[in-house]
Amino acid sequence: MEQRIVKFNARESNKLVLHAIPGHFATSNSHINFYIDVTGIRSRIAEAEESAKVLARKLGHLNYVDTVVCMDGTEVIGAFLAKEFEKEHIASTNQHKTVYVISPEQSRDNQIIFRDNTKNMIAGKHVVLLLATTTTGETIKKSMEGIQYYGGMIEGIASIFSTVNEVNGIPVKTLFDSEVVVGYQAFSKVDCPFCQKNMKVEAVVNGFGYSKL
Repeated sequence: MEQRIVKFNARESNKLVLHAIPGHFATSNSHINFYIDVTGIRSRIAEAEESAKVLARKLGHLNYVDTVVCMDGTEVIGAFLAKEFEKEHIASTNQHKTVYVISPEQSRDNQIIFRDNTKNMIAGKHVVLLLATTTTGETIKKSMEGIQYYGGMIEGIASIFSTVNEVNGIPVKTLFDSEVVVGYQAFSKVDCPFCQKNMKVEAVVNGFGYSKL
């Protein structure tokens, strides 16, 4: 499968290259014709730092940032993103004047959970939500609901790859979108043309990676 990799360059930085694999894949919410592989971008220090710089510029000068909530293994980018906010002197209500970077647990139905030792990093805090890939926006919606349930306020949303421009009125800032990844498509499970042709799903995928079937 990896031999079919197609590479796409970010508009804002020639240092960032996205790998995509064409085929028939299933996410928790849809079927897609490309697996978007962000492993290198979120794991290599140089690329993670460059990603954070670009996303920080695209998010703009936010009024407050107290916490970066990282989904899908984006903690390395999240740490660099927090540093960018501090460099830009974006205000924080945290007593120590530095930004928290945390990842929630997820329940079996994809609801996010913050334990008692991290609730104080969300309750009453100004939060930036960071994700790896966004196809339908459902994960963002559930994440926002969870953060708001624990008392957090969403100040911005960023995703390495996204086909969604905004969720609940908040723009989704991204490094790569469907205009960059030419031909990317997502389908409901009922309307998937691959399934209609009896083509088997090659792998189940999410923001962490893929598992071949």
